[in-house]
Amino acid sequence: MKSILQINGTAESTVLYMALELSHKNWKIGFSDGVKHRIKNVLARDTASLMQEIKLAKEKLNLDADCKVHSCYEAGRDGFWIHRYLQEEGIENHVIDSASIETSRRKKQVKTDKVDVKALLRLLMRFKSGENEALRSIRVPTVEEEDLRRLTRERDRLIKERGSHSARIKSLLVAHGVAINLLSELPEILVSNKPTLGGYELPKDLKSELKREYERYNLVHEQIKELEKLQVQRAKEDNKDMSNVNQMMLLKGVGWQSSWILGMEFFNWRKFRNAKQVGSCAGLTPTPYDSGDSTREQGISKAGNKRIRKMMIELSWLWLRNQPQSDISKWFENRFAGGGKRMRRIGIVAMARKLLVALWRYVEHGEIPAGAVLTA
Repeated sequence: MKSILQINGTAESTVLYMALELSHKNWKIGFSDGVKHRIKNVLARDTASLMQEIKLAKEKLNLDADCKVHSCYEAGRDGFWIHRYLQEEGIENHVIDSASIETSRRKKQVKTDKVDVKALLRLLMRFKSGENEALRSIRVPTVEEEDLRRLTRERDRLIKERGSHSARIKSLLVAHGVAINLLSELPEILVSNKPTLGGYELPKDLKSELKREYERYNLVHEQIKELEKLQVQRAKEDNKDMSNVNQMMLLKGVGWQSSWILGMEFFNWRKFRNAKQVGSCAGLTPTPYDSGDSTREQGISKAGNKRIRKMMIELSWLWLRNQPQSDISKWFENRFAGGGKRMRRIGIVAMARKLLVALWRYVEHGEIPAGAVLTA
Protein backbone atom coordinates (compact mmCIF):
# COMPACT_ATOMS: atom_id res chain seq x y z
CA MET A 1 0.00 0.00 0.00
CA LYS A 2 2.88 2.37 0.82
CA SER A 3 4.53 1.92 -2.57
CA ILE A 4 1.21 2.49 -4.34
CA LEU A 5 0.70 5.78 -2.52
CA GLN A 6 4.21 6.91 -3.39
CA ILE A 7 3.74 6.10 -7.06
CA ASN A 8 0.33 7.76 -7.29
CA GLY A 9 1.54 10.84 -5.41
CA THR A 10 4.50 11.46 -7.67
CA ALA A 11 4.20 13.72 -10.67
CA GLU A 12 6.67 11.66 -12.69
CA SER A 13 6.21 8.19 -11.26
CA THR A 14 7.64 6.37 -14.28
CA VAL A 15 10.95 8.19 -14.41
CA LEU A 16 14.39 6.68 -13.98
CA TYR A 17 16.98 9.03 -12.52
CA MET A 18 20.61 8.35 -13.37
CA ALA A 19 23.83 9.98 -12.21
CA LEU A 20 27.32 9.29 -13.54
CA GLU A 21 30.52 9.64 -11.54
CA LEU A 22 33.27 9.57 -14.16
CA SER A 23 36.89 8.52 -13.89
CA HIS A 24 39.55 7.43 -16.36
CA LYS A 25 39.11 3.66 -15.83
CA ASN A 26 35.63 3.14 -14.41
CA TRP A 27 32.27 4.87 -14.23
CA LYS A 28 30.09 4.68 -11.14
CA ILE A 29 26.41 4.79 -12.12
CA GLY A 30 23.60 5.57 -9.71
CA PHE A 31 19.96 4.82 -10.48
CA SER A 32 16.81 5.73 -8.59
CA ASP A 33 13.07 5.77 -9.04
CA GLY A 34 12.67 8.35 -6.29
CA VAL A 35 12.53 5.71 -3.53
CA LYS A 36 15.02 2.91 -4.15
CA HIS A 37 18.64 3.21 -5.26
CA ARG A 38 20.83 1.01 -7.41
CA ILE A 39 24.61 1.55 -7.78
CA LYS A 40 26.61 -0.18 -10.52
CA ASN A 41 30.05 0.02 -12.15
CA VAL A 42 30.99 -0.10 -15.83
CA LEU A 43 34.24 0.40 -17.68
CA ALA A 44 34.88 3.97 -18.78
CA ARG A 45 33.55 4.78 -22.25
CA ASP A 46 31.78 1.40 -22.50
CA THR A 47 28.51 2.76 -23.86
CA ALA A 48 27.05 -0.69 -24.60
CA SER A 49 27.39 -1.69 -20.94
CA LEU A 50 25.91 1.66 -19.89
CA MET A 51 22.79 1.11 -21.96
CA GLN A 52 22.52 -2.44 -20.65
CA GLU A 53 22.66 -1.19 -17.04
CA ILE A 54 19.90 1.31 -17.82
CA LYS A 55 17.74 -1.52 -19.13
CA LEU A 56 18.43 -3.67 -16.05
CA ALA A 57 17.73 -0.74 -13.70
CA LYS A 58 14.27 -0.31 -15.22
CA GLU A 59 13.56 -4.00 -14.60
CA LYS A 60 14.92 -4.08 -11.05
CA LEU A 61 13.08 -0.90 -10.04
CA ASN A 62 9.83 -2.10 -11.66
CA LEU A 63 9.68 0.71 -14.19
CA ASP A 64 8.29 0.63 -17.71
CA ALA A 65 10.76 -0.28 -20.43
CA ASP A 66 9.93 2.95 -22.28
CA CYS A 67 9.92 5.25 -19.23
CA LYS A 68 11.74 8.57 -19.30
CA VAL A 69 15.38 8.67 -18.19
CA HIS A 70 16.87 11.81 -16.64
CA SER A 71 20.63 11.81 -16.14
CA CYS A 72 23.46 14.10 -15.07
CA TYR A 73 27.21 14.19 -14.62
CA GLU A 74 29.81 16.76 -13.61
CA ALA A 75 31.60 18.82 -16.24
CA GLY A 76 35.23 17.80 -16.47
CA ARG A 77 37.88 16.12 -18.56
CA ASP A 78 35.46 13.92 -20.50
CA GLY A 79 33.88 16.97 -22.07
CA PHE A 80 30.50 16.83 -23.75
CA TRP A 81 30.60 13.70 -25.92
CA ILE A 82 28.74 11.70 -23.24
CA HIS A 83 26.00 14.34 -23.18
CA ARG A 84 25.64 14.16 -26.96
CA TYR A 85 25.54 10.36 -26.90
CA LEU A 86 22.85 10.28 -24.22
CA GLN A 87 20.79 12.85 -26.09
CA GLU A 88 20.97 10.69 -29.20
CA GLU A 89 19.67 7.76 -27.16
CA GLY A 90 16.64 9.80 -26.06
CA ILE A 91 17.92 10.46 -22.53
CA GLU A 92 17.51 13.94 -21.06
CA ASN A 93 20.94 14.81 -19.68
CA HIS A 94 22.36 17.73 -17.69
CA VAL A 95 26.05 18.62 -17.45
CA ILE A 96 26.49 20.07 -13.98
CA ASP A 97 28.80 22.88 -12.93
CA SER A 98 31.01 21.19 -10.32
CA ALA A 99 31.36 24.35 -8.26
CA SER A 100 27.59 24.50 -7.70
CA ILE A 101 27.32 21.08 -6.03
CA GLU A 102 26.43 21.25 -2.35
CA THR A 103 29.09 20.00 0.08
CA SER A 104 29.21 19.32 3.78
CA ARG A 105 30.79 21.98 6.03
CA ARG A 106 32.36 19.41 8.34
CA LYS A 107 36.11 19.54 8.71
CA LYS A 108 36.47 15.91 7.61
CA GLN A 109 34.21 14.59 4.88
CA VAL A 110 33.60 11.12 3.50
CA LYS A 111 34.73 11.21 -0.13
CA THR A 112 33.99 8.14 -2.24
CA ASP A 113 32.52 7.67 -5.72
CA LYS A 114 29.48 5.98 -4.17
CA VAL A 115 28.80 8.95 -1.89
CA ASP A 116 29.30 11.39 -4.76
CA VAL A 117 26.97 9.58 -7.15
CA LYS A 118 24.23 9.43 -4.51
CA ALA A 119 24.63 13.17 -3.91
CA LEU A 120 24.26 13.80 -7.64
CA LEU A 121 21.12 11.67 -7.69
CA ARG A 122 19.57 13.69 -4.86
CA LEU A 123 20.35 16.95 -6.62
CA LEU A 124 18.93 15.68 -9.90
CA MET A 125 15.67 14.56 -8.28
CA ARG A 126 15.30 17.89 -6.49
CA PHE A 127 15.96 19.73 -9.74
CA LYS A 128 13.42 17.72 -11.72
CA SER A 129 10.83 18.16 -8.98
CA GLY A 130 10.92 21.93 -9.53
CA GLU A 131 13.77 23.18 -7.33
CA ASN A 132 15.65 25.12 -9.98
CA GLU A 133 18.44 26.18 -7.62
CA ALA A 134 19.35 22.57 -6.76
CA LEU A 135 21.95 22.43 -9.53
CA ARG A 136 23.38 24.60 -12.27
CA SER A 137 23.35 23.07 -15.70
CA ILE A 138 25.97 24.07 -18.26
CA ARG A 139 24.99 25.23 -21.73
CA VAL A 140 26.57 22.59 -24.00
CA PRO A 141 27.93 23.79 -27.36
CA THR A 142 27.56 21.82 -30.56
CA VAL A 143 30.56 20.02 -32.03
CA GLU A 144 31.02 22.85 -34.54
CA GLU A 145 30.71 25.58 -31.90
CA GLU A 146 33.20 23.81 -29.67
CA ASP A 147 35.65 23.41 -32.55
CA LEU A 148 35.58 27.16 -33.27
CA ARG A 149 37.33 27.77 -29.92
CA ARG A 150 40.32 25.60 -30.75
CA LEU A 151 42.42 28.20 -32.59
CA THR A 152 42.37 30.78 -29.81
CA ARG A 153 42.98 28.22 -27.09
CA GLU A 154 45.86 26.62 -28.96
CA ARG A 155 47.40 30.04 -29.57
CA ASP A 156 47.17 30.92 -25.86
CA ARG A 157 48.85 27.65 -24.94
CA LEU A 158 51.63 28.12 -27.50
CA ILE A 159 52.31 31.67 -26.32
CA LYS A 160 52.84 30.36 -22.79
CA GLU A 161 55.10 27.62 -24.13
CA ARG A 162 57.13 30.12 -26.15
CA GLY A 163 57.53 32.27 -23.05
CA SER A 164 58.80 29.32 -21.01
CA HIS A 165 61.41 28.49 -23.68
CA SER A 166 62.54 32.12 -23.76
CA ALA A 167 62.82 32.32 -19.96
CA ARG A 168 64.72 29.03 -19.84
CA ILE A 169 67.31 30.21 -22.37
CA LYS A 170 67.89 33.50 -20.58
CA SER A 171 68.13 31.80 -17.19
CA LEU A 172 70.75 29.33 -18.44
CA LEU A 173 72.85 32.19 -19.80
CA VAL A 174 72.50 34.39 -16.71
CA ALA A 175 73.78 31.49 -14.58
CA HIS A 176 77.11 31.97 -16.39
CA GLY A 177 77.12 35.76 -16.41
CA VAL A 178 75.72 36.25 -19.92
CA ALA A 179 72.70 38.52 -20.37
CA ILE A 180 70.87 39.05 -23.69
CA ASN A 181 67.98 41.32 -24.62
CA LEU A 182 66.88 39.50 -27.78
CA LEU A 183 66.94 35.78 -28.48
CA SER A 184 68.22 36.55 -31.97
CA GLU A 185 71.61 37.17 -30.29
CA LEU A 186 71.85 33.54 -29.16
CA PRO A 187 73.15 31.92 -32.42
CA GLU A 188 76.15 34.27 -32.43
CA ILE A 189 76.91 33.46 -28.77
CA LEU A 190 76.78 29.72 -29.46
CA VAL A 191 79.33 29.84 -32.30
CA SER A 192 81.70 32.30 -30.59
CA ASN A 193 84.39 31.28 -28.14
CA LYS A 194 84.23 34.54 -26.24
CA PRO A 195 84.84 34.01 -22.52
CA THR A 196 82.12 34.86 -20.01
CA LEU A 197 82.49 37.28 -17.12
CA GLY A 198 83.76 34.33 -15.08
CA GLY A 199 86.75 34.05 -17.39
CA TYR A 200 85.77 30.78 -19.14
CA GLU A 201 83.91 29.75 -22.26
CA LEU A 202 80.38 28.38 -22.15
CA PRO A 203 80.55 24.60 -21.52
CA LYS A 204 79.96 22.26 -24.46
CA ASP A 205 76.86 20.51 -23.06
CA LEU A 206 75.31 23.85 -22.09
CA LYS A 207 75.68 25.09 -25.66
CA SER A 208 74.02 21.92 -26.94
CA GLU A 209 71.12 22.38 -24.55
CA LEU A 210 70.74 26.03 -25.51
CA LYS A 211 70.71 25.06 -29.19
CA ARG A 212 67.93 22.50 -28.68
CA GLU A 213 65.94 24.93 -26.54
CA TYR A 214 66.29 27.61 -29.21
CA GLU A 215 65.08 25.19 -31.89
CA ARG A 216 61.97 24.42 -29.82
CA TYR A 217 61.41 28.15 -29.32
CA ASN A 218 61.56 28.76 -33.09
CA LEU A 219 59.22 25.83 -33.79
CA VAL A 220 56.59 27.18 -31.40
CA HIS A 221 57.05 30.71 -32.75
CA GLU A 222 56.40 29.52 -36.31
CA GLN A 223 53.28 27.63 -35.22
CA ILE A 224 51.93 30.78 -33.57
CA LYS A 225 52.49 32.75 -36.76
CA GLU A 226 50.68 30.07 -38.78
CA LEU A 227 47.70 30.14 -36.43
CA GLU A 228 47.49 33.93 -36.54
CA LYS A 229 47.66 33.87 -40.33
CA LEU A 230 44.83 31.33 -40.39
CA GLN A 231 42.74 33.48 -38.05
CA VAL A 232 43.18 36.53 -40.27
CA GLN A 233 42.19 34.52 -43.34
CA ARG A 234 39.05 33.18 -41.68
CA ALA A 235 38.11 36.63 -40.40
CA LYS A 236 37.84 37.73 -44.05
CA GLU A 237 35.31 35.00 -44.82
CA ASP A 238 31.70 36.12 -45.16
CA ASN A 239 29.78 33.71 -42.94
CA LYS A 240 27.74 33.70 -39.76
CA ASP A 241 30.64 32.69 -37.50
CA MET A 242 32.80 35.59 -38.69
CA SER A 243 30.07 38.25 -38.72
CA ASN A 244 30.46 39.10 -35.02
CA VAL A 245 34.25 39.21 -35.35
CA ASN A 246 34.14 41.61 -38.31
CA GLN A 247 31.47 43.73 -36.63
CA MET A 248 33.53 44.26 -33.47
CA MET A 249 36.62 45.10 -35.51
CA LEU A 250 34.77 48.19 -36.78
CA LEU A 251 35.18 49.73 -33.31
CA LYS A 252 38.36 51.72 -32.89
CA GLY A 253 40.66 50.04 -30.35
CA VAL A 254 39.20 46.55 -30.81
CA GLY A 255 41.66 44.43 -32.79
CA TRP A 256 41.18 41.16 -34.62
CA GLN A 257 42.53 39.04 -31.76
CA SER A 258 40.17 40.56 -29.18
CA SER A 259 37.28 40.28 -31.62
CA TRP A 260 38.11 36.66 -32.35
CA ILE A 261 38.23 35.66 -28.67
CA LEU A 262 35.00 37.49 -27.86
CA GLY A 263 33.23 35.99 -30.84
CA MET A 264 34.36 32.36 -30.56
CA GLU A 265 34.40 32.08 -26.78
CA PHE A 266 31.40 34.20 -25.92
CA PHE A 267 29.01 35.76 -28.39
CA ASN A 268 28.75 33.23 -31.23
CA TRP A 269 27.13 30.37 -29.34
CA ARG A 270 26.02 31.62 -25.92
CA LYS A 271 22.53 33.06 -25.71
CA PHE A 272 22.25 35.82 -23.11
CA ARG A 273 18.91 37.27 -22.06
CA ASN A 274 20.18 40.30 -20.13
CA ALA A 275 23.27 42.19 -19.01
CA LYS A 276 23.39 40.34 -15.68
CA GLN A 277 23.94 37.04 -17.45
CA VAL A 278 26.72 38.56 -19.55
CA GLY A 279 28.64 39.77 -16.48
CA SER A 280 28.07 36.52 -14.58
CA CYS A 281 29.32 34.34 -17.42
CA ALA A 282 32.57 36.32 -17.46
CA GLY A 283 32.94 36.20 -13.66
CA LEU A 284 32.87 40.01 -13.43
CA THR A 285 29.93 40.31 -11.02
CA PRO A 286 30.45 41.42 -7.38
CA THR A 287 30.19 39.03 -4.44
CA PRO A 288 28.99 41.01 -1.40
CA TYR A 289 29.23 39.62 2.13
CA ASP A 290 26.41 40.98 4.30
CA SER A 291 25.70 38.99 7.46
CA GLY A 292 24.62 40.61 10.71
CA ASP A 293 26.80 43.63 11.41
CA SER A 294 29.50 42.47 9.00
CA THR A 295 29.30 44.02 5.55
CA ARG A 296 32.08 43.97 2.99
CA GLU A 297 32.76 43.38 -0.68
CA GLN A 298 34.69 40.23 -1.56
CA GLY A 299 35.60 41.30 -5.11
CA ILE A 300 34.44 39.80 -8.38
CA SER A 301 33.23 36.21 -8.44
CA LYS A 302 35.78 34.91 -11.01
CA ALA A 303 33.34 32.08 -11.66
CA GLY A 304 33.08 32.49 -15.43
CA ASN A 305 35.27 32.32 -18.50
CA LYS A 306 38.78 33.30 -17.40
CA ARG A 307 39.93 33.95 -20.98
CA ILE A 308 37.20 36.53 -21.49
CA ARG A 309 37.87 38.10 -18.08
CA LYS A 310 41.60 38.47 -18.77
CA MET A 311 41.08 39.80 -22.26
CA MET A 312 38.44 42.33 -21.16
CA ILE A 313 40.83 43.84 -18.60
CA GLU A 314 43.42 44.34 -21.35
CA LEU A 315 40.81 45.64 -23.78
CA SER A 316 39.55 48.15 -21.20
CA TRP A 317 42.97 49.81 -20.96
CA LEU A 318 43.10 49.97 -24.76
CA TRP A 319 39.59 51.39 -24.84
CA LEU A 320 40.64 54.26 -22.56
CA ARG A 321 43.46 55.10 -24.96
CA ASN A 322 41.53 54.75 -28.23
CA GLN A 323 38.02 55.81 -27.17
CA PRO A 324 38.59 58.69 -24.69
CA GLN A 325 35.33 60.44 -25.66
CA SER A 326 33.08 57.43 -25.09
CA ASP A 327 30.70 57.48 -22.13
CA ILE A 328 32.40 54.44 -20.56
CA SER A 329 35.83 56.13 -20.65
CA LYS A 330 34.41 59.36 -19.23
CA TRP A 331 32.71 57.40 -16.43
CA PHE A 332 36.04 55.79 -15.54
CA GLU A 333 37.96 59.08 -15.62
CA ASN A 334 35.41 60.86 -13.42
CA ARG A 335 35.16 58.11 -10.84
CA PHE A 336 38.55 56.38 -10.64
CA ALA A 337 41.26 58.35 -12.51
CA GLY A 338 42.09 60.66 -9.60
CA GLY A 339 42.20 57.95 -6.92
CA GLY A 340 45.70 56.59 -7.40
CA LYS A 341 46.97 53.28 -8.81
CA ARG A 342 44.88 51.05 -6.57
CA MET A 343 41.64 52.82 -7.40
CA ARG A 344 42.46 52.65 -11.11
CA ARG A 345 43.04 48.88 -10.88
CA ILE A 346 39.71 48.47 -9.09
CA GLY A 347 37.96 50.76 -11.55
CA ILE A 348 39.28 48.99 -14.64
CA VAL A 349 37.53 45.78 -13.53
CA ALA A 350 34.23 47.64 -13.16
CA MET A 351 34.82 49.22 -16.55
CA ALA A 352 35.55 45.79 -18.07
CA ARG A 353 32.07 44.62 -17.10
CA LYS A 354 30.44 47.76 -18.52
CA LEU A 355 32.40 47.43 -21.74
CA LEU A 356 31.54 43.74 -22.12
CA VAL A 357 27.84 44.50 -21.72
CA ALA A 358 28.15 47.34 -24.24
CA LEU A 359 29.86 45.05 -26.75
CA TRP A 360 27.14 42.44 -26.26
CA ARG A 361 24.45 45.03 -27.02
CA TYR A 362 26.47 46.14 -30.03
CA VAL A 363 26.74 42.60 -31.40
CA GLU A 364 23.23 41.48 -30.45
CA HIS A 365 21.21 44.61 -31.20
CA GLY A 366 23.55 46.82 -33.23
CA GLU A 367 23.74 49.51 -30.51
CA ILE A 368 27.06 51.31 -30.87
CA PRO A 369 28.51 52.15 -27.42
CA ALA A 370 27.65 55.74 -26.56
CA GLY A 371 30.35 58.13 -27.77
CA ALA A 372 32.40 55.37 -29.41
CA VAL A 373 34.19 56.00 -32.70
CA LEU A 374 34.25 53.56 -35.61
CA THR A 375 37.35 52.93 -37.69
CA ALA A 376 37.63 54.52 -41.10
